[in-house]
Amino acid sequence: MIALLSLYAAVSLASPVHADTAPLRVSMFSGPQDLAVFSALDQGLYAKRGLAVEVSLTPSSQGLRDGIANGSVDIASSGVDNAVYMVDAAKADVVIVAGGDDGMTDLIVRPEVHAYEDLRGRTVLVDAPNTAYAFQLYKMLELNGVKRGEYTVVPKGGTPQRLAGLKEDSVSAATMLFPPWSILAEQAGFHSLGRAVEVLGPYQGTGIWVRRDWAEGHAETLVKYLRATIEGLRWAREPASRAAAASILARHLKIEEDLAAAAIERAFAPGQGLAVDARLDLDAFRNTLKLRAEMEGGEPQPPEKYLDLSYYDRALNGL
Repeated sequence: MIALLSLYAAVSLASPVHADTAPLRVSMFSGPQDLAVFSALDQGLYAKRGLAVEVSLTPSSQGLRDGIANGSVDIASSGVDNAVYMVDAAKADVVIVAGGDDGMTDLIVRPEVHAYEDLRGRTVLVDAPNTAYAFQLYKMLELNGVKRGEYTVVPKGGTPQRLAGLKEDSVSAATMLFPPWSILAEQAGFHSLGRAVEVLGPYQGTGIWVRRDWAEGHAETLVKYLRATIEGLRWAREPASRAAAASILARHLKIEEDLAAAAIERAFAPGQGLAVDARLDLDAFRNTLKLRAEMEGGEPQPPEKYLDLSYYDRALNGL
């Protein structure tokens, strides 16, 4: 009996039960920006660190914001502009902890649209009117002589919904899309008027963001999550892993493998797409803040207001 009690005590000390053993709820839009997470899941990199990660694909930015605010989502992997909105407009204490990509967005238009001026009097589709890629759309049009009020803005939800809207309604003439949906649009006869970063310059698209109080209460869990995610991205970036990565992305997004492979190739093209090791590009983030401030009014705030990269630094240093 004494031996058994001693063994029980040793096991209890070695394997304490914490709140961090609860499922880690992660939400994101569907696209190659999810590849790091899906790869880490399928490679068992989260499980190796004792994390039970549950992934959901959000239908809209507002749904993702609400999930973070009400605690039904622990970690968001989406446009960092959403986090900025939550801090500035919703007064939520949200913090960006890692980067992701440059948005990978193209201005996709109907076949009969050949120039920006062709969009006057037409309808453009957005996720929500006050989100990152909607701002990209407005600015690209403005820089090319088409002003707000000269077109109609219709909220349609996430990228798949916007592509469906283009296909279903000939009045809807344009939207911002990223792979694989931009590739599907091109295959359906739509075309691009240009990549956002070619027109607007460097841009911080997606990133990883959380509530600050959640991060402080789950610091070790967050570091483990970031570490596994970075490892998943490194694995997927290797040329020898591309076929397996395409299979993983296709299965999770429920798309064909050749489409997933094409999306990954675009995401890993030199100088664009997914950032190495999910690093946040500070200069690009400043441009993201500048664009939001311009669209919403006021002056851009310092990036540090929205960032806490200490968790990322710990994760990277531990690899």
